[in-house]
Amino acid sequence: MQYTLKKSLGQHFLKDENICRKITDVIETTLQENKIDCLLEVGPGAGAITKYLLQIQTINFKVVELDVEKVNFLETNFPTLQSKIIHDNLLEIEKPFEQTFMIAGNFPYNISSQILFKILEWKNDVPFIVGMFQKEVAQRIAAKPNSKAYGILSVLVQAFYKVTYLFDVPPTCFNPPPKVMSGVIKLEIKDEKYQVKSDAAFIQLVKASFNQRRKMLRNAVKHLFENEILQDEIFNKRAEQLSVEDFAALTFKMN
Repeated sequence: MQYTLKKSLGQHFLKDENICRKITDVIETTLQENKIDCLLEVGPGAGAITKYLLQIQTINFKVVELDVEKVNFLETNFPTLQSKIIHDNLLEIEKPFEQTFMIAGNFPYNISSQILFKILEWKNDVPFIVGMFQKEVAQRIAAKPNSKAYGILSVLVQAFYKVTYLFDVPPTCFNPPPKVMSGVIKLEIKDEKYQVKSDAAFIQLVKASFNQRRKMLRNAVKHLFENEILQDEIFNKRAEQLSVEDFAALTFKMN
């Protein structure tokens, strides 16, 4: 059974077996070292990584795949997957496991940021993520303050996860080759997370700050604070000059 590639779903399938094994080794080691029994693979596509993940013993394994053609392909070629496929959009599913689980995959590039925001909703149950992203997005996730790449993704992810950039994946490793370099990163939940007034307030503040990143912070977020609070010196800075800790602390001063 053959399958077609759908640009609308951001599909670029891995074909380099060395990279597939390299990613699987990171996933398997993380599962075993941290005694995690459940794994969700996002966007398995034609099963390049899936076929290796199926060989990991004693894990409760599920995959989430939106494309019906790929679901049929996977069920045909990997019969043991038949009861483990969630045929749906990850952005719309309920949490797939009751207990702690790990998420991994070659995330569809066109919704990779939204996937991370979805995972953040589950952060209390997802201590580890290993994902492949467009390199530029991976660098944004890992970026530090005072850099052009530092932004909404950097702050929201790093508030809860330690980010490790693992390795580059060149376009030649895919079919079809994307026009960009890719990168694999690992996220590990922080033992000591930053305290925030609420997740909703934190997200609102970070988005407002970076949506006008060239402006002084005071002008970008003035609708979120009382005027006397806005006199603090921190509001003379631009968003990219604030640390994750700065943003978290500011949430407690919001209206």
